[in-house]
Amino acid sequence: MRFEARGRGAVRGTKAFAGERVLVVGLGVAGRAAARVLAEEGATVRVTEERPEAAGADEIRGFGVEVLTGGHEPSHLDGVTAVVASPGVPEGAPVLRWAEQRGLPIWSELDVGARLCRAPYVAVTGTNGKSTTTVMVAHMMRAAGLDAVACGNIGHAFSLAAREGHAALAVEASSFQLRFHHWLHPKVSVLLNVASDHIDWHGSFERYAESKARVYELQDEDDVHIGNADDGRGAKISAAAPCRVAWFRMGSPGEGEVGFVGRELVARIDGEAPLGVPGSDAAGFRADAAAAAAASLSFGLDPGAVAEGLRRMRPLPHRGEEVARVGSVAFLDDSKATNVHAALHALAGRRGVVLIAGGMAKGADLSPLAEATPALVGVVAMGEAAPEIAMLFEGRVPVSKAGSIEEAVREAFELAPPAGGTVLLAPACASWDMFRDYVERGERFAEAARRLAEEDADGSR
Repeated sequence: MRFEARGRGAVRGTKAFAGERVLVVGLGVAGRAAARVLAEEGATVRVTEERPEAAGADEIRGFGVEVLTGGHEPSHLDGVTAVVASPGVPEGAPVLRWAEQRGLPIWSELDVGARLCRAPYVAVTGTNGKSTTTVMVAHMMRAAGLDAVACGNIGHAFSLAAREGHAALAVEASSFQLRFHHWLHPKVSVLLNVASDHIDWHGSFERYAESKARVYELQDEDDVHIGNADDGRGAKISAAAPCRVAWFRMGSPGEGEVGFVGRELVARIDGEAPLGVPGSDAAGFRADAAAAAAASLSFGLDPGAVAEGLRRMRPLPHRGEEVARVGSVAFLDDSKATNVHAALHALAGRRGVVLIAGGMAKGADLSPLAEATPALVGVVAMGEAAPEIAMLFEGRVPVSKAGSIEEAVREAFELAPPAGGTVLLAPACASWDMFRDYVERGERFAEAARRLAEEDADGSR
């Protein structure tokens, strides 16, 4: 069966993947969604999973999918016509090399959604801010009266959302997914920023950046790409887009841009329009707001709807929210700051901060974190990267190491200035060495901080 690479959706009434025999590698959220949708769209589907037991296996078998657990084998590729790689499977994984050696096409879960999607969509990628920007765009779409949802790497798979009949979609696209896509063709694409991350997965920064650039690969003169005028490496990539490019920035916007005049977000795309003040002063949130506004206006939304969507939006959990206050010391949870770029954004403009950082560095260079020294009065390092982080700040600010997040919270509080200090969890690393994910890390940080506040309130500290 042949597919047109520039197709905007399957023909109504046909099974888009009829006759295909597809191997889905990985039974995570995206893998389960792809397997289900492919089966419902006429494919014969087999899933291979490294873990001996995987959540959702029985559910997927209910759709007629064969599930093979306990590791990938070359024989799992026998008879298949295509492979779908889940986001957690590195591009250098043996099972994908075996597929390449057999000449099999490798798709991403995004491809399954793009093949089926009949609605126009905005695709958002970048090192940091993807989820916030994607949700913000969906808010703006709904404020304009559209039936729209946020989907993709945000937790609700694009392949599922594409079949739900929405009028528009906001799609978060990770570099893992973009690496293998063939059919993703957004009406508007967004590249928020590009910084060193996931080098362990891609093998090099250059390959990581190439994956991000693929968000606009199939766009043409009828489409729009949104770039970050303040991000040197990202701006260079955005400037090469094969379609019209609009820009966002943190300063005053020029013609065809969205930016800030004082604290107010202002658009100068097809005239000038004040859009209001974002619901957080955090640098990352303000940048995401500017990007979402530029994308939504380029999508065709009215400035009034964009302003209303912005007004409704607040920071997502684990992205800089205050979770507790002990005396006048604030505890901020930015557990989603899983790389140096995000941690520096979380620290931008702050003073009197004790930083809790560490975890799995994913092959990234942590040394740029030292740029944040003027904002800091102390650092608590934890996880695999603790020795590197401690060495980085040794002699700059007081440093300690903690064996748990609970210990880190108490040590950070002891280092914080009693008048107006801040304890900030912005790890600059992945969570998998100590936690299930960044959510568990953030939740345990918040619980420990609230426990400290309760102890302070009843005088037991």
